[in-house]
Amino acid sequence: MQQTIEALRVALNKKRWHEARYALSRARALTNALPADVAVQEREQLSALRRMYAARNTPTAKKAQQAKSKAVGRAGGKKPAAKKSTAKSAAQTPKPAPVRDLGDRFINRANLGYGPTNEAKGSRTR
Repeated sequence: MQQTIEALRVALNKKRWHEARYALSRARALTNALPADVAVQEREQLSALRRMYAARNTPTAKKAQQAKSKAVGRAGGKKPAAKKSTAKSAAQTPKPAPVRDLGDRFINRANLGYGPTNEAKGSRTR
């Protein structure tokens, strides 16, 4: 029973709603199997966790979550380092890709099927 309640508590804290629902069903099965006078404290814990699960998507829960996230501050009270503006880098023209130097290579267009080469320009073959 304690293990099921702890698994339910962990699932609720980590917002794993499917796991929490499964743990609730397992805990309900366990409490139904036990007599009413046994495990009274566990039943109270379970009812509190059941209320937490039921209130997971209410506007009140969302407001509390937003207030909690705003209240958390940085340790030491230091300001974050200034970031470089990306507007200037986005406005710059992109650098062209580097051109590969192929050296002194000549292509025989006649061998590739493009017709006769123009001998007046002096194309050579290797």
